[in-house]
Amino acid sequence: MIQHTILGVVVGSRAYGLDGPGSDHDRRGVYAAPTRAFWTLDKPPTHFDGPLDEQFTWEIERFCTLALQANPTVLEVLWSPIVETITPDGSALRAARHAFLSRRVAATYGDYARDQLNRVTARRERTGETNWKQAMHMIRLLLAGAHVLRTGDVLVEVRSLRPRLLAVRSGSVPWNSVVDWARDLQDDLASARESTELPEAPDRGAIDQLLVGVRERGLQ
Repeated sequence: MIQHTILGVVVGSRAYGLDGPGSDHDRRGVYAAPTRAFWTLDKPPTHFDGPLDEQFTWEIERFCTLALQANPTVLEVLWSPIVETITPDGSALRAARHAFLSRRVAATYGDYARDQLNRVTARRERTGETNWKQAMHMIRLLLAGAHVLRTGDVLVEVRSLRPRLLAVRSGSVPWNSVVDWARDLQDDLASARESTELPEAPDRGAIDQLLVGVRERGLQ
């Protein structure tokens, strides 16, 4: 199905501006299965890995479902500054990206970050070890969530915060300071939720229209 890819981007540290010499190329993509492939009992896969290392691709319907739920990992694909593959359908998907955004962002980004903090804390209590990389991404998620709510755009590139975030990843910041920073960012996320101009729910009608157009073109 890789030949049906409509959008392929780089995410992760290279898109965030937090990469180093040995950083992976994390690739994510969207493919549109031929419409006739849905007419048999065996449906196209909702996603697949590869063929490159650290590459993962969703079928467009599954991708849209996750994006409508304000899944942070999926939304980043639509705002990645590093686009490697794009077709007219991929351009249409990117053009419709704001229709996926809603106040649900506050819950999903906040919950993802809270879950990561709980995981890091539990590991510290169990083993005495700290997953500093996970702690850094927890902070990044909270920053990104407030940014979406205030600006209506997904924050991917965080180069301006690179020194501070890399200090967390290297373990140079005391754990208590990281927890305090996360608490302040959770409060800021809640404040952004109260003042955001994003709608309560995403625009499912616009996404339905997008998907119908892709399926119609997939018949040709």
